[in-house]
Amino acid sequence: MSHPAADDAHHHADVSGGWLRAAVFGAMDGLVTNIALIAGVGGGGAAAHEIVLTGTAGLVAGAISMGLGEFTSVRAQNEQVAAEVLKERQELLRYPEAEAAELARIWQERGVPADLALEVATILGRNPEAAVRVHAQEELGVDPTDVPSPWTAAGSSFACFSVGALVPLLPFLLGSASLPLALGAGGAGLFVAGVLVARFTRRAWWRSGTRQLLLGAAAAGATYVIGHLIGVVA
Repeated sequence: MSHPAADDAHHHADVSGGWLRAAVFGAMDGLVTNIALIAGVGGGGAAAHEIVLTGTAGLVAGAISMGLGEFTSVRAQNEQVAAEVLKERQELLRYPEAEAAELARIWQERGVPADLALEVATILGRNPEAAVRVHAQEELGVDPTDVPSPWTAAGSSFACFSVGALVPLLPFLLGSASLPLALGAGGAGLFVAGVLVARFTRRAWWRSGTRQLLLGAAAAGATYVIGHLIGVVA
């Protein structure tokens, strides 16, 4: 870069919006779930229309479950943060000196001189909102003004699970009856998803893609063997 990154207000990615983790989890879960379902019922000798029915049911049920699960978990987390922040706000009102001393101790442990740490903490206490935010960040490790949105997480998870689960179904929906082709499409989807994740995490794209492909292949292999054994027994 030709100038310090600190001069750019947006030099960091949004890591607290709640969408990336939900999107990655949703897409990977959708791919692995439906690849494994298709491999399992296909290994048991199911016909193409039965595989489509199973995969479609897995897509719809999984997307709804993922969306609801993300919404509930993120909202519960936000409510817990709000409760802790309220507790911190009340403590600041009742015992401002003690809270300032507590914050000063935290800064001292990071190398700030004791007198300076206490002076800054005391001055900060004169601004209640700023004080609550800094105390929450230092003591709880959260920013109460920048919590993830449960709606964003739910929508991201729902959409990405649906897309991921659709990939291994596409060959059947387009008229093919080839199980290897469907599993190949799912494997390609896993690799591409891993590559896309690497763009956010700045990891090696081939390593991220290969990791996701191997994990999906392990799940598909296990369900295929189980499906084949049950199909043979039946």
